[in-house]
Amino acid sequence: MTLDEINSLPLGALNPANPQHFVNGTELAVFERLRREDPVHWGHSPAVGMGDYWSVTRYEDIMYVDTNPAIFSSEPAITLMDFPKGDEQQLAMFIAMDPPKHDEQRKAVAPIVAPANLMNWEGLIRERTSKVLDSLPRNEPFDWVDKVSIELTAYMLATLFDFPLEDRRLLPYWSDISTSLKSNNPDALEPEVRMAELKKMLAYFMRLWNERINEPPRTDLISMLAHGPATRNMGALEFMGNLVLLIVGGNDTTRNSMTSGILALHNNPAEMAKLRANPKLIDSMVPEIIRWQTPLAYMRRTALADTMLGGKQIKKGEKLAMWYISGNRDEAAIPEPNRFIIDRARPRQHLSFGFGIHRCVGNRLAELQLKILWEEILKRFPVIEVMGEPTRVYSSFVRGFSRLDVRLPS
Repeated sequence: MTLDEINSLPLGALNPANPQHFVNGTELAVFERLRREDPVHWGHSPAVGMGDYWSVTRYEDIMYVDTNPAIFSSEPAITLMDFPKGDEQQLAMFIAMDPPKHDEQRKAVAPIVAPANLMNWEGLIRERTSKVLDSLPRNEPFDWVDKVSIELTAYMLATLFDFPLEDRRLLPYWSDISTSLKSNNPDALEPEVRMAELKKMLAYFMRLWNERINEPPRTDLISMLAHGPATRNMGALEFMGNLVLLIVGGNDTTRNSMTSGILALHNNPAEMAKLRANPKLIDSMVPEIIRWQTPLAYMRRTALADTMLGGKQIKKGEKLAMWYISGNRDEAAIPEPNRFIIDRARPRQHLSFGFGIHRCVGNRLAELQLKILWEEILKRFPVIEVMGEPTRVYSSFVRGFSRLDVRLPS
């Protein structure tokens, strides 16, 4: 769909959750029109299990929804997809729970990103980042997504779980499977095949769980879940759901921001020149990259009662998508939001990590990984040539890249 077609469609025909917008790179035009003409928008998706939903597109309204869990519930899911009652594809996870259960389970894993842990990991992250960057080919094209973004996030995920390093690539593989559904992506695995793969993940992690439950508590996610009062008695499917949450949470934000930064600086050479002249700008550039990319485009809520939002009547039980990607481009909240500016005065004003009780628990770890990556890039590579347009993920939930070819001149 072209920009002219997007702007000429009747408002009721706009479906911002259509993944094709994100593949084509036209999603921002859809949200610009909605913010301008219908900021709380009632629409329909033909995808099986998605149906009717509200799109919340302005920063202020998104903040209101995200910080009022007593009105807007995270249950039963954080995506717009619904499954029949009892379908095991509807995974239980603490981000899709309301208090008090959400708070109790989140508390079990929060220490993993305590400041002391971040300090302890900084040297390890830098060592691995240096190793990956030093291994990259010179004077020939290669896929940055595979060689850098996936490799570094796989290393970090393996560290968080104390997962065998030789099998680390299983972690981003499971992340990709869990966020791709046949009902909304024709290239996704069939539901029974997808669940079979996720059950392989569960079996692998159950082995680790059974080892850690018989050992003193350690500072890895599996040990924390195994020994946490609110999580140690989880059923198998709830354990699977929380594994998916933690793997996706540790994968998508960092992985896609690692690629987005390369692309954003390539397309904004004045900002790259500014960065090379003053590498200290990395500190403000990192949150700007995360805003610019918005790696998770939305989160869903479900109305617990009839309420008003943006002048619209929301009925009990109706679904809402908080489009973080749109709020991050809202001119009323963020100055010049369509410009990539690495020295913004308030770079952490973005919505990419969410707000309120569900704010991303690993936000500082994600920023640390990106900060170290760019510090090490600037030490090594005077130029990173982008060789063409990226291949974008077919999804309206994960806003990411499956390929970006680059070249490093000698």
